[in-house]
Amino acid sequence: MWFRRDLRVCDHPALLAASKASNSVVPLYVIDPTLWERAGSPRRAYLTASLRALDDQLGGALSIRVGDPRVIVPEVAREVAAPSVHISADYAPYGMARDSRVATALGDIPLTAIGSPYAVAPGRLHTGSGGRFKVFTPFFRAWLAHGWRKPAEPIAADQQWAKLTTDNLPDTSHVELPPVGELAALNRWDEFRPRLATYAVDRDRPAIEGTSRLSPALRWGEIHPRTVLADLSDSAADSKFRAEIAWREFHAEVLAANPRGVREPLRPEYDAIETDAPGPSFDAWRQGRTGFPIVDAGMRELLATGLMHNRVRMIVASFLIKDLHIDWRLGARHFMDHLIDGDIASNQLNWQWVAGCGTDAAPYFRVFNPTSQGRKFDPRAEYIIRWVPELAGANDPHEPLDVPGYPAAILDHAAERRVALKRWEQIR
Repeated sequence: MWFRRDLRVCDHPALLAASKASNSVVPLYVIDPTLWERAGSPRRAYLTASLRALDDQLGGALSIRVGDPRVIVPEVAREVAAPSVHISADYAPYGMARDSRVATALGDIPLTAIGSPYAVAPGRLHTGSGGRFKVFTPFFRAWLAHGWRKPAEPIAADQQWAKLTTDNLPDTSHVELPPVGELAALNRWDEFRPRLATYAVDRDRPAIEGTSRLSPALRWGEIHPRTVLADLSDSAADSKFRAEIAWREFHAEVLAANPRGVREPLRPEYDAIETDAPGPSFDAWRQGRTGFPIVDAGMRELLATGLMHNRVRMIVASFLIKDLHIDWRLGARHFMDHLIDGDIASNQLNWQWVAGCGTDAAPYFRVFNPTSQGRKFDPRAEYIIRWVPELAGANDPHEPLDVPGYPAAILDHAAERRVALKRWEQIR
């Protein structure tokens, strides 16, 4: 069993199939240098912690190998005379290409893909004309109508794991992490479920625990979305959370159909929009020193925790693209460098949504006012003060004036909004 984005034991169709195929299974994880080097230190730290948690669940049997999967996977398979290698399908552009190369390298040993990180795998749904979906609402209707399987049955309690020699996990820099691993994810979900009743409103309030905080666990497959969906009712509150799961699956669908979306706008005309070169203002954004409190709070939360509240992600992205006029790809790269839940499909296509250049995007003329967004969603400035403590004594933490240690606003939002809209008009 070659683990990748499925670091769990429960509700795991590929692992279940491997366990039914043999009373002795080799659990393998390959640290691929290509992916390791692309990941920022917070994501590396989360991955290594999650691998340790999985190893504990497997009784210390997880084999870690460092190297090219095209070499490592066939080596291990032949070392133990494995009749097959089981995987959960990967639909990210790099993952699909990697798996094709590994299948070729395995020769007559089949690479058997069962299940995926999604309730409904990319490519399963099609429009009435047979095409791929580009807009969320019709995708969501088709996704609901299609439905998904029940969670997979558990593996046998007496399943035997073959222990092989293992490489050491690479050292990672210290990052403050939430509880990691499948058991922590299941506990987090159980703790959050009573709060689903107020989720539709609370999800936009960064100062409170209004979201599930399951995004890292879903990204690494410590919990499967099918496990979550099985617990949801048909209530309006639960339906809102179901829709958020569907957005994650929609982004995977769009990127699988348009792999160029990793680096290119899905609406190519937006490549012509004028952008500014990154400079001191970009550094101020990355450091949380723009003088716009809600923006700075979000960027500091990211640096400290590897996470950022979803509403705040939209605010800081809009600020970078439409106030600072900086290419969305630089913001997407910064997020991937720091997020522990960094998922290539959700990250790149959410940035394209804000930039107006995705297949299903916010209109470019929607420019978030960071001050009014802060007042609306953090009215008491509790989130702001948590991450920008120097504003605790300010008369108005949303628009502070002459606060020692806190920078003045680096720009005039109203003026920069006019610049953004003028540049947009030039490409229309």
